[in-house]
Parts: sequence; C-alpha cells; structure tokens
Amino acid sequence: MVLRTLYNLCFAVALGLSAPYYFLRLVRRGDWRRDFGERFGRYGSRIKVAVTNRHVLWLHAVSVGEVNLCLQLIRALEPRVPNLKLVVSTTTTTGRGELEKRLPPHISAIYYPVDLRRCVSRALKTLHPEAVVLIEAEIWPNLLWSLRARRIPVFLVNARLSDKSYRRYRRFGFLFRPLFATFAGVSAQSEADARRLVELGCRPQAVHVVGSLKFEAARVEERPRLDTAALLRQIGVPEGAPILLGGSTHAGEEAVLAEVFQRLRPRFPDLFLVLVPRHFERGKQVGEVLAQRGLRFIYRREITAATRLPERALDALVVNTTGELKDFYREATVVFVGKSLTAAGGQNPIEPAALGRAVIFGPHMQNFAAIAEAFVREGGALQVRDAAGLEAAVAELLADPARRAQLGEAARRVVRTQAGALERTVEMIVAGIPRDENYVAPAP
Repeated sequence: MVLRTLYNLCFAVALGLSAPYYFLRLVRRGDWRRDFGERFGRYGSRIKVAVTNRHVLWLHAVSVGEVNLCLQLIRALEPRVPNLKLVVSTTTTTGRGELEKRLPPHISAIYYPVDLRRCVSRALKTLHPEAVVLIEAEIWPNLLWSLRARRIPVFLVNARLSDKSYRRYRRFGFLFRPLFATFAGVSAQSEADARRLVELGCRPQAVHVVGSLKFEAARVEERPRLDTAALLRQIGVPEGAPILLGGSTHAGEEAVLAEVFQRLRPRFPDLFLVLVPRHFERGKQVGEVLAQRGLRFIYRREITAATRLPERALDALVVNTTGELKDFYREATVVFVGKSLTAAGGQNPIEPAALGRAVIFGPHMQNFAAIAEAFVREGGALQVRDAAGLEAAVAELLADPARRAQLGEAARRVVRTQAGALERTVEMIVAGIPRDENYVAPAP
C-alpha cells in the first residue's frame, strides 16, 4: 500500500510537470479535442452502449506500429472467441486514426486512460473486461494492480526487452517484479527475451517463446491502399527511375540521405528521393533540410488528383502522412530503415524485407536486435557503420540489379521461415481466457 501511494504521488507530480510538453505534441498532431475525455477514462454513450451486457476483450496497441500488429492479431483471434466484444485502445492520435480507418465497424476504438488510479478505475468500470491483451505495451502499475484486484487475466504479447528497458525494470525491481508476476501469459520474441522476462519477475510457466508478430504483420498479399506508382508518375518521376527511400527516419538522418542523394545523382541521373519521417509532424522540418540543400521537393499532402508535374521536375518527396509507408516500400529500389544511424533503437525492417526490397540499416538496431541479426546473417540486409558506409552501400545496390535481387530474395526467405508466431500467440490467449461460453476449442 505504501508503494502504491508513493507511486501515485510521484506519477501525479511527473504528469503535472510533463503535461505542457505532451499537450503541445497533441496539438501539433491535430484532432486532439475529439474524445479527449477518454484519455481520463471518461467513455461516452457510444462505448457504453457497445459494451453493455457484453463480455469484453480489451486489447491495447500504443501507436501505429502496434496497431498494425493488433489488426493481424484480431483477424486470427476473433473467430476463436466469437462471443467476446473486442475493444481496442491506443495512446496516440495517429494510432487512433489507423484504428478507425482499418478496424471493422463492430470493433470499438478508444483512447487508453492515463495511469492515474481514478482514470483506470473509471475505464474498468465502463469496460468490465474478461481479459486484457497488451501489445508491446509499457507496463503501467495502476492498470496491473487494478486488474489483479479484479482477478482479470492480462497477457503481454510480442514482448521484447531492449537493453535500456531491461536495465530500467531491474533498477526498479521492487516495483516491477510483482507486476510482471501478474501476467497470465507472455509471448516472447526470443529465448533471450524470455530469460530476461523471467529474471524480471514473470512466472516461468507463463512465458512462451513464439517469435515476432512483426513477421506476421508484414502481409504482402494485403491490397495496397495507395497506388504509389501512379502518384510518382503524377509528380514527374520517370517510369523505372530508381527510388532511394528513407523509412521511419529520425532527426539527422534526412540530412545524411539528402547528401548521399546529391553525391550519387550524377551517376544515376533519374534517382529520386522519398523521405518518410517516423513522426509525420516533422514533415516541415524535413522539408527545410531539403530546401537548405537546394533540392526541389513536394509534400505528400500537397498532391491531389489534379496534380500533374513534368518529368524530372522534382528531386524528392516528403511523405507527411501516416499509414502509407508500406505502400511506398513497394516502389522503392533501395530502402534505408531509420532510427539506426543518427538515433538509437532502430525501426522495423520486416515490411520492406517481406516485399523483397534491398534493405540497409545503421549500427543502432537495439529494438530489433535479433531480427536485424537474422537478416544480416542470412544475407537479407546490409548493416552499415556510418554515413560513408551508407553511401557506399546505396551506390553498390543502385549499380547492381542482380545484387539487389539476391538481397531481396534472401530477405523474403527470412520472413517466410519466421512464420507461426501469430497462431502460437492466439493459442496462448484463448487458453488463458476463463473457460466459459466465450471459449471455442481449436479444431482437431
């Protein structure tokens, strides 16, 4: 009880101090007023009517990346629990936008409540979930304490622990060990993740090594939402022109890519640069980086059905929208995966790999260490040390179509061999949900 009181006092102070910063981020992303009360567990009549007299399964996907995983999980899970009402929460406005665009209408999208005791209590009183599924989610103490008190099973899926997260949870083990012990089931991406999760307090029998759901989420058979080939023709990119794409880039990486592009353009006159920053609200900042270097560019949001530019009118495109990166990957010749050169952690390399693109990433792939290692080991991606290495790798791949094809086929092979995590995760969840009329036994 003392620990909870101390946590709630510290959290309230931290929330008060950081609120202006996070509020400014909400305003910059736009559409922050709609359903703002949901962030404090105040769900309106739309949600209350949807969950009344229903058995609810609550899934939480923090932002866009987790939303993509969640949608795959829902497709596989829903037929197995037909009597459960699925509700999906997210933390960000971009994540909420993706849910509303892609969820079936009978599945409700909400905002995740801030981890204040009253907010969490209000949310649980409205939803009354049978179980909760956290997808790569942060560990919020008040939610887990409240779920444990109500004897509601909670599952952590696609769990991985970066070195930074592992050190933080160990440092505050007095707080987190009892929380990790509450999980009814944990699907870990690797044996190393599983060992760390047990060290941090998870019950060994609750931890299952299933692989990464990100391999399942890279479904190339899904119909593209955007005809990127036609869009590139609209803005004057010649058919067959090589495309250098920076995906999920962070500050500093756009400048590196712009300079690489400018040095390679004389060798590859039709080369075109596409930059997709990880946070779309950085679009203006990315545009300024290009303008400072004299590059001609257009923002994705400026392109309409009426846009028609002459061939070679532009050097670059800045994609300041959300949910379109995968569609741009389809047209890329060489892909650089961001947050790996000038920032640390790395972004997901699986989607371009599943499409058979030639993938490059920098030295800092801590958040995808096992995945990155598998691609490099099997010849499905190139890892470079610095900007000079990036330029050399891009030049090599642009000049050698056979090398690009070899890299792309090896990448597809790695993705194929990692299949199965989704079904194993679903089995874990349905086995842990209370066995009543909600449960559908697996087919023999």
